[in-house]
Amino acid sequence: MSSVLKGYLQLMRPANLPTAAADIFSGAAISGILAGNPVLLESAISLMCLVFASVFLYAGGVVLNDVFDYELDQKERPERPLPSGLITVRSAALFGVLLLLIGVSLAFLVHANSGFIATALAVSIVAYDGFSKKYSFLGPLNMGLCRSLNLLLGMSIFGVIDTIWIALIPLVYIFAITLISRGEVHGNNKGHILWAGVLYALVISGVVSIVLFKTNQILSIIPFLGLFGYLVFRPLLTAYRSNSPGNIKKAVIAGVLSLIVLDATLAVGFSVWWYGLLILLLLPLSMLLSKLFAIT
Repeated sequence: MSSVLKGYLQLMRPANLPTAAADIFSGAAISGILAGNPVLLESAISLMCLVFASVFLYAGGVVLNDVFDYELDQKERPERPLPSGLITVRSAALFGVLLLLIGVSLAFLVHANSGFIATALAVSIVAYDGFSKKYSFLGPLNMGLCRSLNLLLGMSIFGVIDTIWIALIPLVYIFAITLISRGEVHGNNKGHILWAGVLYALVISGVVSIVLFKTNQILSIIPFLGLFGYLVFRPLLTAYRSNSPGNIKKAVIAGVLSLIVLDATLAVGFSVWWYGLLILLLLPLSMLLSKLFAIT
């Protein structure tokens, strides 16, 4: 693999991309993709279009994030592809915009509403990269909104979204992760970690409430929810006890990867247990890629 090709892959954060796909699989389950058994070929094609739309949108977002962070990364992360000179800022900017356009186009192939949601997602991504991430409250809120829109993108597979409020779950969850990441470079963010723990607990309570209210699958989600709680709280407690940049980074990575488990839990709540297991298969893929490419 050439160094330039590897540099472009590094910009796209490959380890994070399965988490974007998991949102779509979960959203489709919430909208009842398994209600008709077997799944129609048309629905399967629509699902794959939305999965790739989400992946392209996410990849474009993280590429443009590095473009906007070029000057900061020259000081704090000089080894990255842009500050190291491996890839020019102009080339990365064009690449990021192209990825966003492909993502939006794929969504429009599924349904007009899917395309509109993808467009809103692309705008929210650029807003975060270029503006809102500089602010302690607006940044996490904007990032959470991006994940909410991504879940809604999956829920739009049939064009109609009945339970839009479920998208509050990823918004709160990503808000928590973004709070934790505030100390990734310098440490000293115990206050943020405490708030993140509270938000994690709210997410778990929210999932339980949604499943109890909307379905009869509460027993099926317990193993998935237990795994989720273990994966996010264990590194969070470690980061609180020893508030070093290294431990904080591990808590952030655990939070990002555990998005897959959260998505699997929601999906099981609206479908069947084996569908959740299929989504969980994205977790080892993401973990493998995280050993090859940086997540944050």
